[in-house]
Amino acid sequence: MATQILNKGISRRRFLSGMVAASAASVVGTSLLAPRNAMAATETKANFTGEVLSGSHWGAFRAKVENGVWVDTVPFEKDKNPTSMINGVREVVYNPARVKYPMVRLDWLKHGYKSDTTQRGDNRFVRVPWSQALDFFYHEMERVQNNYGPSALYAGHTGWQSVGKLHSAGTIMMRAIGLHGTYLSKMGDYSTGAAQVVLPYVAGAMEVYEQQTSWPLVLEHSDTIVIWGSDPVKNLQVGWLVPDHSPIEYYEQLAEKVKNNEIKVIYVDPVKSTTQKLVGGEQIAVNPQTDVPLMLAIAHTLYNENLYNKEFIRDYTTGFDKFIPYLTGEKDGVEKTPEWAEKICGIDADTIRELARQMASGRTQIIGGWCLQRMQHGEQYAWMLVVVAAMLGQIGLPGGGFGFGWHYNDAGSITSNGPLMSGFSGVTGVDPIHNGSYKGYSTYIPVARFVDCIENPGKTIDAYGHRITFPEMKMAIFCGNNPFHHHQDRNKMIKAWRKLETVVSVETQWTATCRFADIVLPATTTHERNDIEQYGNHSNAGIIALPKVVEPMYEAKDDFDIFRELCRRYDREEAFTAGKTQMEWIEEIYNGARLQGRGIGVRMPNFKKFWEGEGFIEFPAGTEWVRHESFRKEPDLEPLGTASGLIEIYCKTIADMGYDDCQGHPMWFEKTERSHGGPRSEKFPLNLQSTHPKHRLHSQLCSSTEHRGTYAVADREPIYLSTEDANARGIKSGDIVRVFNDRGEVLAGAVVTDDYKSGVCRIHEGAWYSPLEGGKPGTICTYGDPNVLTQDIGSSKLAQATSAASALVNVEKYTGPVPAVTGFNGPTEVTDINPLFPAMDLE
Repeated sequence: MATQILNKGISRRRFLSGMVAASAASVVGTSLLAPRNAMAATETKANFTGEVLSGSHWGAFRAKVENGVWVDTVPFEKDKNPTSMINGVREVVYNPARVKYPMVRLDWLKHGYKSDTTQRGDNRFVRVPWSQALDFFYHEMERVQNNYGPSALYAGHTGWQSVGKLHSAGTIMMRAIGLHGTYLSKMGDYSTGAAQVVLPYVAGAMEVYEQQTSWPLVLEHSDTIVIWGSDPVKNLQVGWLVPDHSPIEYYEQLAEKVKNNEIKVIYVDPVKSTTQKLVGGEQIAVNPQTDVPLMLAIAHTLYNENLYNKEFIRDYTTGFDKFIPYLTGEKDGVEKTPEWAEKICGIDADTIRELARQMASGRTQIIGGWCLQRMQHGEQYAWMLVVVAAMLGQIGLPGGGFGFGWHYNDAGSITSNGPLMSGFSGVTGVDPIHNGSYKGYSTYIPVARFVDCIENPGKTIDAYGHRITFPEMKMAIFCGNNPFHHHQDRNKMIKAWRKLETVVSVETQWTATCRFADIVLPATTTHERNDIEQYGNHSNAGIIALPKVVEPMYEAKDDFDIFRELCRRYDREEAFTAGKTQMEWIEEIYNGARLQGRGIGVRMPNFKKFWEGEGFIEFPAGTEWVRHESFRKEPDLEPLGTASGLIEIYCKTIADMGYDDCQGHPMWFEKTERSHGGPRSEKFPLNLQSTHPKHRLHSQLCSSTEHRGTYAVADREPIYLSTEDANARGIKSGDIVRVFNDRGEVLAGAVVTDDYKSGVCRIHEGAWYSPLEGGKPGTICTYGDPNVLTQDIGSSKLAQATSAASALVNVEKYTGPVPAVTGFNGPTEVTDINPLFPAMDLE
């Protein structure tokens, strides 16, 4: 038994003595649940008292610290619209789910890569010394590279970066692992997977992450704004960097214009959004997943009533003539009239015609969201939205056209003239030690198909116009990301996960990914280390220092130091650090921006003065800007990035791929399950939305106990139900309900509201997976993870993106014994070494 885990370079004496030192007479249980102040008072090192300016994905703040303990958080005074989520940031440091020590799953410790993987998720771990954990990590990489090659090591899966130009968890991981060897990586992401693939073919850019037309120009020039499946006011609370929340004031100005009948705002959405409640306007409550038929009927009206811009279609697009036979029914015998669409989307034909006429009557800005492309055939929604905008002919004009990024990264703010900092690079230029053959397997996989890859080694799929062959994945490494939040169909995932031999998670919190890992390493939070970041995302309003707020808790180490020490084991420490300390890297990143600033007339103090002074630099405001304006003015000199340089209503490149579920122009495809009379709706009548949460960033902040208490219902994640659907089931607000389908079941807390159309319910994504019986497929989730219920199927053969929004469920009042929520603690058992290894001794 012992030889299975004693890899080369680790002596028997060293292994056992380290294990005894770590584990003898230790049982870790409720001690992990100690009050946060008790933990901080006894285990933090510093005695600092004062105020620290710092930042987060939820905005900048001033942390009040007393005797080394972070006691309060005050929003940064330059943030005019701070989010209440800032109150939960302190709890990222102090909460029962903190990863405190290096831990190894019990059965993996006993049997190594030959462990019983059905025990993953049962939450039994043993504490080990840092040196032991990193030895295990290194030797598993060696074993996999030597025995299977790079295709068996999955190390490219990343999530939201940590705030800070140095400590980007995924980048640090890929830099270190890339020095050891090549590996299997991922393509795409869960947020915009379908749109980011199709839009470059159609509009020449990904569009989803781009800056949008400056809001002052929209407010001045727009007659109509159509907000299609988007909730900017809710989602602009967070940002990829440190948001300044500057666009919120423009939505307040828009509310005044709506009130004064100066701008008409229309929401195409089955839910009354936060934005609608602030701004006002009219709602078109479309049936879920049927936006494409509604768009086709709008296009049919524009064409049939001669309301479309023929000049724009002629000069700036290609393929309109190939799309029209489908629109008129000449191609397939189905004319896409408003009457045809009404039966599918639930909006009467006259309303559809009025919407089309309104959009054509003046300057119209279309604001498209991301949730609608996170469904089966999500590419069609993004493509069709561009086609409607092209028919209106206002792309490139202030207050007109389309955009897919209005709800993201302070979009629509005015970008400053300040410099942009670079970051720590994932590439070193040093050759890896292992650079073996992928043996005919693909070097990357679509990220939303990574569970399919684990489950089906050797299978070949279509994606991106290529054929991709899944390798046999043996080891997976995750740093600062939580695939047990990202991915769909949790029970399918748990079954497939058992095929992996070793899983490593580097984390700050005991997420479900940690519980299903074999080696768990404790990382510092953003606020226990030094860093630097841009203030404002698209606004680029300035630069903010991110000094350490408190000393690292327990045995947590910075990601930089974790992977530096890992690299030392294969003689790549110097290549990883480039001979610099963390603070030297931060200073170099700052000085790069300082040098750039000189070239554009922005003076910045030297680093020492910046860091030891206010720790904040504000840049001068820039000029207003119109998306696609240069293309409209000079299409020959400023073409789009498409094959033709024009907007491709018909795309020959996609058509030539020969995919039956994504053809040469946008089309309506029926879903495998759809509410309101669609497939499977008789058995499961409610469409489950799992949109971005209102009270956190994906799964971040879900472990913050006090903050979670501000929105949880009966200690569960809320499920929002229409009054009609709730009454029909005898459910009232505050009830615990069971949400279920053929894929699984969860408990959630009911919120009954008139904001939802009948047949639609919502559980925000990011709710932590909390199984009643850890590690067992099919067990009920006690907290309310919606991905227990969502489908794990590709959007189409083009993008193979997530189809999370294509999910039907039913709901009933829960009447059984109410279980405790299981997901927010650390490991509950660490057993003494001697009973585990009775035959072992130290000689």
